[in-house]
Amino acid sequence: MSEIDSLKSELESLQADALQAFSAADNLNDLQKLRVQYLGKKGALTEVLKGVGKLAPTDRPMIGQHVNKTKSALAAALDSTEADLAVKAKAARIEAERVDVTLPGRSKGKGALHPVQHGLDEITAIFSQMGFVVAEGPEIEDEFHNFDALNIPAEHPARAMHDTFFVKQMADQPMLLRTHTSPVQIRAMKRFLAEGGEPPLAVVAPGRVYRCDYDVTHSPMFHQVEVFKVDRDVSMAHLKGVLKHFLSTYFEKEVEIRLRPHYFPFTEPSAEVDIGCVFCAGKGCRICKGSGWIEVLGSGMIHPKVLESVGIDSEEFSGFAFGLGVERLVMLKQGIPDLRLFFENDVRFLSRMGVSK
Repeated sequence: MSEIDSLKSELESLQADALQAFSAADNLNDLQKLRVQYLGKKGALTEVLKGVGKLAPTDRPMIGQHVNKTKSALAAALDSTEADLAVKAKAARIEAERVDVTLPGRSKGKGALHPVQHGLDEITAIFSQMGFVVAEGPEIEDEFHNFDALNIPAEHPARAMHDTFFVKQMADQPMLLRTHTSPVQIRAMKRFLAEGGEPPLAVVAPGRVYRCDYDVTHSPMFHQVEVFKVDRDVSMAHLKGVLKHFLSTYFEKEVEIRLRPHYFPFTEPSAEVDIGCVFCAGKGCRICKGSGWIEVLGSGMIHPKVLESVGIDSEEFSGFAFGLGVERLVMLKQGIPDLRLFFENDVRFLSRMGVSK
């Protein structure tokens, strides 16, 4: 076989192999590799062309025609295969990204108020509608406002019962995380008098408080609302009327209340407040332990010493005060069995109990 016939045979074999390889390519990346393999600078066709230099000058034009035909055939096959693969790739992408527009949309979850925050807002709003002014105070308190001014001197046994978190010492005054929101009562009265005011003064003071306690019904951090009013001739009857209205409004139904004699150092006389069980309507159940009553808060007439500690004449003015635990009331209203659920950040509980705004 002559050199020219051998080259023709190599070109025909190369073309057949290349066309078969092109048709078998699965994707555009594989096809690009085949383009380089057959038509690149170091590809198979370039290797065949190296044999052209061995031909006689008169034979080279003839083999050149065959080379051009082979090169054109391969280029055309590559372009055609590339177009087919591009169509297939687009169809595959469309299929993979197909969206069924008849399906319901995927809505993003909405945030909600924490049940304790909602309870705090709800309680504060009720008292605001009754004419009580909202007041706040620092969560890091001194002993005077947290204890002394509230008739709880250093030797008083109630002081130990508060399980206080002491945080630092400033001058001669130990600082602590407030154990109740009652210090706001002292601060609000002092500020009111300093600004030249004179009773009547009605205040609701919501906020966080802290005590060393943690179980099913207690948490080291919890929320209280302090409510008080100072004026001439304020009596226990006024206290009972305010409590009755508030509790019936909060529980969204008429509730019975009773005041049981008790002792608090900052009120005199003092009373624990019970409500008719909201679960059994006073018939007796597991929640109220068969009594038909549930204790909800402590109250009383502001002790004369507390009024005198801020400069109010206890002979001319009197007042009532009570403090309630927000978590306690929310648990009763929502039927929540364990206070710790409020602070465990279980999304299932919070999404069920949270209130959307």
